[in-house]
Parts: sequence; structure tokens; C-alpha cells
Amino acid sequence: MKFKAMTALAGALAISAVGAANADPVEDTLVINDELEMVTKTAAPEHMEYIDEIYSGWHFREDDTRDMQRDDFDNAGMLGVEAAMDAWDTVEGTAGKACSDCHGAIDEDQMVGVRAVYPKWNEAAGEVWTIEMAMNSCRTEQMGAEAWGYNSADMINMTALMSYVSRGLPVNVAIDGPAAETWEKGKEIYYTRFGQLELACANCHEDNYGNMIRADHLSQGQVNGFPAYRLKDAKLVGLHNRFKGCIRDTRAEPFDIGSPEFVALELYVTSRGNGLSVEGPSIRN
Repeated sequence: MKFKAMTALAGALAISAVGAANADPVEDTLVINDELEMVTKTAAPEHMEYIDEIYSGWHFREDDTRDMQRDDFDNAGMLGVEAAMDAWDTVEGTAGKACSDCHGAIDEDQMVGVRAVYPKWNEAAGEVWTIEMAMNSCRTEQMGAEAWGYNSADMINMTALMSYVSRGLPVNVAIDGPAAETWEKGKEIYYTRFGQLELACANCHEDNYGNMIRADHLSQGQVNGFPAYRLKDAKLVGLHNRFKGCIRDTRAEPFDIGSPEFVALELYVTSRGNGLSVEGPSIRN
């Protein structure tokens, strides 16, 4: 048997073997700080053909991991949020501006709801932008500051802050109009098999969610909780970093972080969670 066929078979067996170790999503309710109730399961968006109900990844974590997210004092991702709050008021660049000079103090709620609609079509740029792309545009065009690295701690912390101020609001990304072409590209990537194991995103997160693969409880791959504090990495992790890790696990060459392919995939995967609450920064394994 050729090597490629053998590895593809190994991947198929790894996924099919988990069927005997089924573990349904945990029935639980996420209330943060005893006051903010999150929508962590709801009816699937109309464009989803094979799933009737969508679940936040929170439902697929162990009890102690879920509990960490119930209280901001126990959520290590909040350290990144606090760092971003300081950066929000820090003057940078040749224009002598801070984020707050244009967008107000973070507690004035001007940024509430922004995270929930990204990625979105940017008319001036003629393409779909992630919130990271929008923030770097602000830095370079409005502040005269250097762009942050897409996967840098500064960028991930600020994205976590944008998620934090929109927590509890429903994810609501637009997939029609000029964004439709990018959404279709993302959908194609989601269902394309990659790597020596010949696995698509859908093989794990649509066909086998709820099953156990090794020690991992497969979720639906919802991204409403990103950036997420991953216990495995002991830090906040950005979404494209997680995409890269998933594709690497199929033994494929991943797309670059911030690439058009990952932007398209982010739009598509985010749309699969329309209706769930913005949950970041979340806690994941």
C-alpha cells in the first residue's frame, strides 16, 4: 500500500474509531460573574445544511475548564484584556494619538458590538477585513504607528478587548452581497481534505463533534470564543493560529496567518456561529 494511502487510512481510522467513545455536549449554562448569561447553544443558521443546533466549544470542555470561564478572576485571558486597556489609552505614532482619541474611553461603549460583525466587507479596500486588519489600518493610517504583527501579543490582546466589550451580544456576520464570494471560498476550504491524513475541517467538527479523539472532545469548531486562553499553551491564542494548528495536524502545509485563505475561512466559520454570544476571551484546553 502506498504511503499516502496508508496515512489517509490512518486518519480515517482515527476519526472512525472515536465513535465508540461518544460524549455529547454537556448540558450547562454559562453565566459570567453571576450576571451575564451567554447564549451557548441555539438553532443553526439557515445556511448550515447538516446541523440543526449549534454549540459553543464551552459545552465540550471539562467541568473545571468551564468553571474558569464563569468568573473573570479565574479567567487568565483577562490579563490580556487588561493589557489592551492600557494600550487603548497609549499615544503612539507620528499623529500623537491613542485609540481613545478617536473612539473614546473604552468604558464609553463606543466599541460595543463591533466584534460581533467581523469579518466584514470593507468598501474602501474592496475586500473582506478581519478586525485585526481594521485595527492595523487604524494604526498605520490614523495614528502613524507601525502595524502590529497579525499574531503578536499586542494584536491578540486588543482583539480580546474587542471581544470582551461585546460579550453576550450575538455573532452576526454578513455573508451576502460583496462578501458572498469570500464566504464561498471559505466554505470550499472548510470542506476540502488536506494533508497526508486527507481530513477536512468538516470531518472533525461536523461529522464527529461530540466524539472523543484521543483525549480531546471534538467540538463543532465554533469561533465565538476567540481569542481563547488555551491551557495547553498557557496564553491567549488567536483564531488564525488555531486554524494553522488544525491544518498542521492533518500533516499539510498551512496557509499563512492573515492570508486571504484564512480570512475567507474565518468568515465562513464565524457565520456558522451566527446567533451564539460573543464569548471571548474564553478558556479552552
